[in-house]
Amino acid sequence: MTNSEELERLREEVIRSRLPLHETATNVVMGKGSPEAKIVFIGESPGRNEDLQGMPFVGGAGKNLDKLLEKVGLSPDEVYIANILKYRPPENRDPLPEEIKAHTPYLVKQIKIIQPAIICSLGNYATKFFLAEGNADRMNEQPGITSIHGKVRVVNIDGMKIKLIPLFHPAAIIYNRKLTELWEADMKVVKKEVSQKTLF
Repeated sequence: MTNSEELERLREEVIRSRLPLHETATNVVMGKGSPEAKIVFIGESPGRNEDLQGMPFVGGAGKNLDKLLEKVGLSPDEVYIANILKYRPPENRDPLPEEIKAHTPYLVKQIKIIQPAIICSLGNYATKFFLAEGNADRMNEQPGITSIHGKVRVVNIDGMKIKLIPLFHPAAIIYNRKLTELWEADMKVVKKEVSQKTLF
């Protein structure tokens, strides 16, 4: 079975699972990009546009992400992009701990199918989840994005050793243009890590 087929099967499993938030959402939002990507970007949760289209990062934050990928020579088709949550929280509120616990096993399954070398966590929730090495109960113990963005570390996610590079969420740049320079500097770190391995 190809990665694409496995990801489609996982999507169907998520729909059948009737996860928290499914009842208020329009669509499940799994991921987009290459199923064989060596670099995966993980955000927090779908927004309004994502919920309507059933695809992650299709609104303003997605346009920001695409531009920043292009600046470091990465095509959106070469990477994979997903979120911690597979359904949009009402009014884009923050995810609740029980929602993170229910949704993230499916995120880990996505990662196991794709087998990336690098994960770029976008924003606090995704970063804390990966720093806690997939243990949602330990997320509150982890440092915030401001102190660790752009710093490479190795995490163990369900037996997989993966390089983690925390990044500010592209949506944050929309509201705080000062973060753009930091984001671009951090993406240079990503490019350097990518260039050290023949990932593409």
